Amino acid sequence: MTAVDMRKPARSNVSRGPYFLFTLAVVVLGWVIAAVNTGISYLALGLVAVPISTGLIGCFGFLAVLRVLHCAWWLAVLSALPALVVLVGSVQYAPEAVLDGRGVRETVRITADSATLSGGSHHRFTLEGPLGELKETLNYDGDDPDWAVGDRIEVISDPKGVVPMAAASDVHSDATLGLLVMGAVGWTCITLLAGLRGFVRRREGRRPVFDWLH
Repeated sequence: MTAVDMRKPARSNVSRGPYFLFTLAVVVLGWVIAAVNTGISYLALGLVAVPISTGLIGCFGFLAVLRVLHCAWWLAVLSALPALVVLVGSVQYAPEAVLDGRGVRETVRITADSATLSGGSHHRFTLEGPLGELKETLNYDGDDPDWAVGDRIEVISDPKGVVPMAAASDVHSDATLGLLVMGAVGWTCITLLAGLRGFVRRREGRRPVFDWLH
């Protein structure tokens, strides 16, 4: 009868110093992705598709690097949750910060809703202020808007016309910044855990499941 080799995988000689630096570099990468995408959102104000696209590329890139660091897949997949928080925060913070910083607040009355005639879910609310009807409309895409014709609400408009008008109740730049930081902190915690687990896995000579995809 042929003997079965039950020995554990040979331990690899993995240095702690370089692996710690690799882990630290991945932590920095996560914060750089968050910061850079926020900057892109500032540069592309009014073009939401641009920071969404670059943010998705950055998040997927971070996931791939985390997979290499961890030498396994589950933490890389888990990083998708804070990645979503980073994406939302980095895309929304810039326009909200601009409205908070230079926006003009005024109380207006809703006089018409475009969806009333079209029957769709694209609402374009016509507004009337103290000086008459506003040129810009308050836009909402969805089936259940928070406002209706006849309501009086406070809005914030960009005097430069770059950022779309928004209801004052929807502009929370401080909270959005906190959301962005929370996502980056989540990435940091997952990266530190991935670095520790990846070091142990490599030292023990273990290979990740589905490694043939690499």
